Amino acid sequence: MSDIENAYETLSARIGTSGTPSEWFEITQDRVNDFADVTMDHQWIHVDPERAKAGPFGAPIAHGQLTLSIMSFLPKPDDAESLPQLPGQKLTINYGFDKIRFPSPVPVGAKIRTTSTLKRVEIKGSMIETMNEVVVEVQGSEKPCVVAESLARLVF
Repeated sequence: MSDIENAYETLSARIGTSGTPSEWFEITQDRVNDFADVTMDHQWIHVDPERAKAGPFGAPIAHGQLTLSIMSFLPKPDDAESLPQLPGQKLTINYGFDKIRFPSPVPVGAKIRTTSTLKRVEIKGSMIETMNEVVVEVQGSEKPCVVAESLARLVF
């Protein structure tokens, strides 16, 4: 059996499995301001704390795109289960998203973390495409702030 076929079987056996949640990560005003500078999105709801106090959320909030951008890189605990080593895999490519929703805001100063669940695995030529549902939660909130179907391509 080839490396890609072995990897496909290994990953397929994990469909429906959720990884260990990432560690909590604080969204600071400095990080929001830096993101605003990079994206040129200086809307007051994000970068003007005084004005945002009188806004719909009572405080400044992070850009949804900021949360989406960092969700894959949030730190995992040292003992977190990760994808198994896949013999023959050369690299992983971010292939995009099937669906993204922002059900609730992330107030500046809040802490977020992610949990990822493998939902789909398909062989695509010399690659394996995976789809993970990634849920980003805000500490102390019942609603997640992001739910995304994230696609990756594993190159063999």
